[in-house]
Amino acid sequence: MSFREDDNASPTRRTVLQAATGLLLPSWAAAQQAPAVIASDAERPVAAQGLQLGDPLGGSVMVWSRADRPARMLVDVAFDERFTNARRITGPHALEGADFIARQDLANLPEGREVFVRVTFQGLDSARSLSAPVTGRFTVAPLQGDDTNGRHRPRARDVRFVWGGDTAGQGWGINPGFGGMKIYEAMRQRRPDFFLHSGDTIYADGPIAASVTAENGRLWTNLVTPEVSKVAETLDEYRGRYRYNLLDENMRRFNAEVPQIWQWDDHEVTNNWSDSKDLSADARYTVKSVPLLTARGTRAFLDYAPMRPFDARESQRVYRKVSHGPLLDVFVLDMRSYRGPNSANLQQQPGDDTAFLGREQLDWLKRELARSNATWKVIAADMPVGLHVPDGKDAAGNAKWEAIANGDNGPARGRELEIAELLTFIQRRRVRNTVWLTADVHYCAAHYYDPNRAAYSDFEPFWEFVAGPLNAGTFGPNALDGTFGPQLAFVKAPAAGQANLSPYAGMQFFGEVNIDGRSGELVVDLRDLEGTSIYRKALSPRGS
Repeated sequence: MSFREDDNASPTRRTVLQAATGLLLPSWAAAQQAPAVIASDAERPVAAQGLQLGDPLGGSVMVWSRADRPARMLVDVAFDERFTNARRITGPHALEGADFIARQDLANLPEGREVFVRVTFQGLDSARSLSAPVTGRFTVAPLQGDDTNGRHRPRARDVRFVWGGDTAGQGWGINPGFGGMKIYEAMRQRRPDFFLHSGDTIYADGPIAASVTAENGRLWTNLVTPEVSKVAETLDEYRGRYRYNLLDENMRRFNAEVPQIWQWDDHEVTNNWSDSKDLSADARYTVKSVPLLTARGTRAFLDYAPMRPFDARESQRVYRKVSHGPLLDVFVLDMRSYRGPNSANLQQQPGDDTAFLGREQLDWLKRELARSNATWKVIAADMPVGLHVPDGKDAAGNAKWEAIANGDNGPARGRELEIAELLTFIQRRRVRNTVWLTADVHYCAAHYYDPNRAAYSDFEPFWEFVAGPLNAGTFGPNALDGTFGPQLAFVKAPAAGQANLSPYAGMQFFGEVNIDGRSGELVVDLRDLEGTSIYRKALSPRGS
């Protein structure tokens, strides 16, 4: 559906929030959405999880919401918070098979404009009563290159986005006495154009107890639901993990105002899963089949992620490119779905057992990087390139590895072979201005990869920035592997002997990227739980 802005609209910045999620809703919105049929509250659908905005592209965004019963999604779109001259879209049905989830793609929106959305669910019973509305707002992402009329823009718009990973892990869930998942409010207050969730969107393998003893004997008190009280095994338990996170007011408010780009990692299924994962000795699981758990975890992730399905060729594909005007292309990777088994990771030649991105994804990434005309190419990786991430030992006592590095500091071997191929391709094709963003290791850091100090040196230097956790235990720091020459520019992690620190310790981190529309300069800030910058690095763009 095409939308044109109302020249008389003058949107303000007053927050428009959701009534159905326990947040404030302006009286005008409630009045305009009075149900057409008088019905008791028990007869009306409820959108208890609010709404999410996702996969922002030039002139479009996905709108996600969930009802509590069979219903039909109705989406109103306007250019002011009073929904003057709103356009209504009759969206899809929300039915049992999809956990009553519905999503609607909004397209042909005027770039750079602030847009207000309102989602209502219409019941499918005889009364066909309406839910209370949930509302949100966002700024439409810019198109690439010339505008839709072929006119060249005098300059690109500034870009700001935030990133991080690791939500509700290690038993640190939603603590109302702490203020809930406060980091989501800190990120919202930065007013980003979008948010990149770098994986571990849930912790399906981490039970959440009603109370946990934190540092110095302090008690951490969690909200608890049946689905999070044990490891997830059924489809409903996996979905329940996402519903649990959406109990948090900070997250729901954030979701309604900041479009998101999701990727995933291991905890959406179970810790460190690959083809070598064996749950036979894990008494917590009655379902021992990792492929079956993967199928259920994948379905739940794709249900709750506010992302566009790829297409019928690969309906569960996660990797994709998201463009944000002429300044930025984000290459969202999937380092989980196509990997070989976790092993000693020391193979001399590439093969199925060294796959990490997998051949098809690796070739796609190389092709799209070479085609990109964006000033900056952000490679969104759910795992770091040069950090040791161990996965125990095999039957022979050899160390196994969960990520790319293999701990030998020597020439590229095992999964490092794919990364070496990629980095050399970037150098030889003169793909400029690549920056890697990641999470996974539960602390924040900045790494400079220097070919002059690397065992494998056929690449141009680049930066990798690590941010997280968002609401999980804090660990680290991890050792650096010398194959690609990473140099530690900054780290903030627990002191020696400390691990799994709660959010009470304040060591929860997110990253922020700002790109100046005039100079093209990219600035990375690593920020703490309160949103305070604890490290900053400015990078100037290089010509192609």
